[in-house]
Amino acid sequence: MTRRELLALGWCWASSRAVGNGQHAETRSPGVAGSGPALSPPGEADITLRIGELTHELAPRRSIKTIAYNRQIPGPLLRVRKGRPLIVDVWNDTRDEDIVHWHGLHIPSNVDGAYEQGTPGVPPNGGRRRYVFTPEPAGTRWYHSHNHAGRNMKKGTYTGQFGIFIVEAGDEPGAYDQEVPILLHEWEPRLVQDGPVDIEFRHFSVNGKMLGAAEPIRVRQSDRVLFRIVNASATLPHRLALPGHRFRVVALDGNPVPSPGNVPIVDLGPGERADAIVDMNNPGVWVLGEVRDSQRTAGMGIVVEYAGQQGPARWARAQPFDWSYAAFAGNDVVPEPDARLTLAFRAENGGHRWTINGKSHPRIDPISVRPNTRHRLILDNQSADPHPVHLHRHTFEVVRVADQPMSGIWKDVVVVPPWKQVEVDVPTTQPGPSLFHCHQQFHMDMGFKTMMEYSG
Repeated sequence: MTRRELLALGWCWASSRAVGNGQHAETRSPGVAGSGPALSPPGEADITLRIGELTHELAPRRSIKTIAYNRQIPGPLLRVRKGRPLIVDVWNDTRDEDIVHWHGLHIPSNVDGAYEQGTPGVPPNGGRRRYVFTPEPAGTRWYHSHNHAGRNMKKGTYTGQFGIFIVEAGDEPGAYDQEVPILLHEWEPRLVQDGPVDIEFRHFSVNGKMLGAAEPIRVRQSDRVLFRIVNASATLPHRLALPGHRFRVVALDGNPVPSPGNVPIVDLGPGERADAIVDMNNPGVWVLGEVRDSQRTAGMGIVVEYAGQQGPARWARAQPFDWSYAAFAGNDVVPEPDARLTLAFRAENGGHRWTINGKSHPRIDPISVRPNTRHRLILDNQSADPHPVHLHRHTFEVVRVADQPMSGIWKDVVVVPPWKQVEVDVPTTQPGPSLFHCHQQFHMDMGFKTMMEYSG
């Protein structure tokens, strides 16, 4: 058994079974047949998630009430093999219907996890939903609630319903000694309406604990540590640093980058991920944390402790650094797309309504695409807010950010800066309805979403 395999035993390991693709079924109690559009496949589930209320301790004498999976925050780390069919049972012990989105996977619309696509939710009061799908592509994916929250900030991505979902291909070289998940989240949100609407949070956490409350990440000198970083925030971007060290970014949103690069800060919008390797070559006790002092002191950090080192964790102010996808891109010539479509984003009524091309969900035009083509979406941000834009069930290539062309950066969330344009090319190889939305929960709930639909 390798050290990586030994570490994995501390997490939920999901095996796979030979079952069909893209099915779901509903039961309201064990052993009762459901009425969903597909019959429940026989046998036990490979993965079981249970949605329930939880009082969670962020730090000593500092607890919050939320909703979580399997009574833990983050939810269990799930590992599956690419291409092996999977049975997932989700039980719901709350009083409201809920739904789980399998973020970053190329799976059918009816199991992907969005009501708008036709995925059925998980019934409340002890209801169950069984999802059957084949996980692809390989890489760092994640899962989270896709419930509408609106002004009820005890639902959706404001809750503790999030976790990492790793799809392994079997050919990953494993050129590191340790693998560490890092999930960033905030707690106790409130709506601020003095001027443009905004969301503020009282507490911040890494892996469900405030800075100083979690066990340290323990490393040895000369270790190479792979950090799988997920911004599981409902609304906020985060800038993460480890003083005295640099991150070698090898993948974005779970997809390998053409030019892995060393950077002092990893900057992620809500829903984005980064796989980054850090060479542990500066012994001491350090804080891995948010660059902004207000957020780090409110909890967004975790201690990294070298073997044989003691004392208080050190933090050093990070030097100014401009994050750019282009730092990890290739220089290949991008093929001409088969079609182009511009999507302009605007705020109305002080941010209480968001529009795409002047319309707001549900009274909005779909994005119409032809199958097996390359569609270029020109994302035109005509607002003062950055927008982490997510397309379900697809992976797109980022080909331009403002005036900077690039190639080889494949993502499922892209941050469109204020008053800038970003261009992405979408290979239309996943027929069926796919949700397109801002991954900032309040923006999405205030109308910033539409559907991509195949025609012809």
